[in-house]
Amino acid sequence: MRIPAHSVCTAIRDDIVSGVYERGGRLAEELLARRYGVSRVPVREALRTLEAEGFVVTRRHAGACVAEPTEQEAADLLELRTLLEPLAAARAAQRRTDAHLKVLRGLVRLGQQRSRKGQGEDLRSLDGWFHETLAQASGSPGLITLLTQLRHKIAWMYVVEPPAAPVESWAEHAAIVDAVARGDADRARALTTSHAERANSAHRLRHSPRGGRDAPRGGRVRDMQHDVNTAGFPS
Repeated sequence: MRIPAHSVCTAIRDDIVSGVYERGGRLAEELLARRYGVSRVPVREALRTLEAEGFVVTRRHAGACVAEPTEQEAADLLELRTLLEPLAAARAAQRRTDAHLKVLRGLVRLGQQRSRKGQGEDLRSLDGWFHETLAQASGSPGLITLLTQLRHKIAWMYVVEPPAAPVESWAEHAAIVDAVARGDADRARALTTSHAERANSAHRLRHSPRGGRDAPRGGRVRDMQHDVNTAGFPS
């Protein structure tokens, strides 16, 4: 495949998260450059960024390798999310735009419809989009970056089981949006804290064997959504 040089970091990160590169496996610059159709320069820059994010480690005599996080490190991520998502919701109540609110309300409507029909795969995507938009609505670039990195790493380390009561889960989403719409930062924070704590119980650690392969097993590059997309949501 050939991708733009500026997208190499996203591509490698997505492939790490999806398991294309196994934990502990070596990330050879030459092979990565060949896979993504770029020179070694953007690959080298991407690996430095991913090392700063915690996805990659540099080992003596081996070079860049996929990191192997401990169970404690994985648990810390869920705790961090429980602290940061409520902060984002509180700030969203103070800083959200009409565009953010339109998307959030549209997602809640879709989520409630899908949950009543039991369409689990759709719900998973909608849930991710909801929390991404809520973070964007905080108007804090630093907080948005932290939460984006947390979502990537949690997806890498955990399997998330579908909620036992999806209708109730989306009712919680609706209540959060109502608080954000009213500008009630304290309620938005409290509701998001309770929601995040309940969601943590659905996370199960992925137990992948240590790998030492240089080549990927397959998969595709996915682009992460960063901008608010209001298309398809009625006013």
